[in-house]
Amino acid sequence: MKVVVQRITRASVTADGIPSGTVGAGLLLLVGVARGDDETDAELLADKISRLRIFSDENGKMGKSVVDIGGEVLIISNFTLNGDYSHGNRPDFLAAEKPPRATMLWERFVSRMRERVGRVETGVFGADMQIDCLLDGPVTLQMDSELLRKGKQP
Repeated sequence: MKVVVQRITRASVTADGIPSGTVGAGLLLLVGVARGDDETDAELLADKISRLRIFSDENGKMGKSVVDIGGEVLIISNFTLNGDYSHGNRPDFLAAEKPPRATMLWERFVSRMRERVGRVETGVFGADMQIDCLLDGPVTLQMDSELLRKGKQP
């Protein structure tokens, strides 16, 4: 499972032309489920992200998590995170999990984030979405559950 984590001032999503979620200061998470991912991947990433200290503390250092600041989270499904662009100029998405299983794992990730963070909004899995956000910093991280399982980071 891959997640792009972006620190935001605000964000909103429209799914198939209908407003779906709006949040204030916190995180925008783009989540891609890969073939072979399981519930452990969803839980590892949700736990790590909820504790990730990327917000300023009283000393101006990145010392606080989204939970510490009472921040909000907007979660968007994004199968294109698993795109393979190594052959030619059109990516393939063969590494992305099939929709039924991907939906279940995405929902597990969302559920785990809701257990950890006060306010979590989402887009609509598999929908055509437009995202409006104001990045803060910008602070953007790529996270991969495979690396967390191995205890490594890029």
